[in-house]
Amino acid sequence: MTTPPPVIIVGSGLAGLSAASTLISRNIPVTMLDRAPNPGGNSIKASSGINGTGTRFQGNADSPDIFFQDTVKSAGDAFTKASSDERARREKLISTLAQRSADAVDWLVDEKGVELGRVVQLGGHSYPRTHRGAGPDPPGSSIVGALLEGLKGEELFTLRCGVRVTKVVREGECVRGVEYVTVEQGQAKTHTLSGPVIFATGGFAGDSRGMLATYRPDLANLPSTNETREGTQPILEAVGASVVDMDCVQVHPTGFVDHKDPAALVKNLAAEMLRGEGGILLDSDGSRFVNELDTRQHVVDAIMKSTCRMETSTRQWDVMLVLDESAAAAAGSHMDFYVAKGLMQKMTLDELGLAALKAIQEYADVVSGHKKDKFKRKSFGHWTLTEVMPEYEVYAGQVTPVIHFTMGGVVIDEHSRVLGAEGTPIEGLWAAGEVTGGIHGQNRLGGSSLLECVVFGRIAGDEAGAWHKEHYPGSSSR
Repeated sequence: MTTPPPVIIVGSGLAGLSAASTLISRNIPVTMLDRAPNPGGNSIKASSGINGTGTRFQGNADSPDIFFQDTVKSAGDAFTKASSDERARREKLISTLAQRSADAVDWLVDEKGVELGRVVQLGGHSYPRTHRGAGPDPPGSSIVGALLEGLKGEELFTLRCGVRVTKVVREGECVRGVEYVTVEQGQAKTHTLSGPVIFATGGFAGDSRGMLATYRPDLANLPSTNETREGTQPILEAVGASVVDMDCVQVHPTGFVDHKDPAALVKNLAAEMLRGEGGILLDSDGSRFVNELDTRQHVVDAIMKSTCRMETSTRQWDVMLVLDESAAAAAGSHMDFYVAKGLMQKMTLDELGLAALKAIQEYADVVSGHKKDKFKRKSFGHWTLTEVMPEYEVYAGQVTPVIHFTMGGVVIDEHSRVLGAEGTPIEGLWAAGEVTGGIHGQNRLGGSSLLECVVFGRIAGDEAGAWHKEHYPGSSSR
């Protein structure tokens, strides 16, 4: 009996691992290829959490419809100015994301053993819906680690790291496999692998001299949270895949400025969760200037308009992130990590200066209910400081906007099928995660990156598995 080919998954982040876990649970063989030396992708670094609405951990009036509307609002003109057909496609993607979000959280908790019981409100969300655990590991690391552990030892699962996929093989109307390159004893060698393909390779936020320079030259010299690497969307375009929203690149409001190397082009992300737990932003004069829980794009715009540009080789702004001791405690191991690396320091309010002390007192008055916030912030996390004295201690760190995520990518439908010209699915080819476009539009909500990886990764696994069983009947048994 001829051994059937595997489903090929390109990329080992959360989208790829979610697809692999789904396929293995259906007894479908999987070969996963990744160019990095170790699995996990950018997902393993995700620090704020995963969105879910209607979960047993929330305890509020949130709903998939409200989450849908928050996502549409965040998407901006990419949604509102789209053609009727394009808007309908985006509505299906966003609806799928919202409607399947609770199931995604349940799957991780109940089937994969991930602890996600702590819920916080991030920017642009109407309710707290971003889930993370209370343990020492960031949510990305916990989730990716659990899925990798679940795949360990599975005889139907093969993982090959340190290989670079260079081509998708298409014969006629159907994708038949990939070509990839290994380096053996200093020599590059090309290999061909047959099977249906799921692409889950992430975005191009680290491709500063390539795709970023092509689509967003205005972002040159902005620091990034991404290591340098090429985008992979052109590999899919070569077999007819359409792309969308390629100029939609998310600049995150807060990347830490490390005073040991202040002009570094790659920076540690100051997780949005820090603001969700109550943190505030102060400009170079020591004043608050924005609702810290507005959308990421709005906060970035406010930073660039309201604060002083720093004199560095990279384009940076002078912003201070401040948390009181209760908010810092709620951030848990994140704060331990930031303090250990010297990215946040414990200091007195007197050390921050008179203007900052005044701004913090005004914020404390808002938190205590004595006045309304002039920036219309309504959620204050775990901030409890209400009486401000110069000797009181807080945690503070310098931050600046950083390139973080690309919302553009290959076009997919709600079944994770990659679409070509005129919206026609390319047979044998699916995609999930940041390599795709059309869900987030001009701005991604925090917590929705991990969510889209799980939701559409699982869908891709289901769809590719059904295709595999149809084309290789009787092959899905151990």
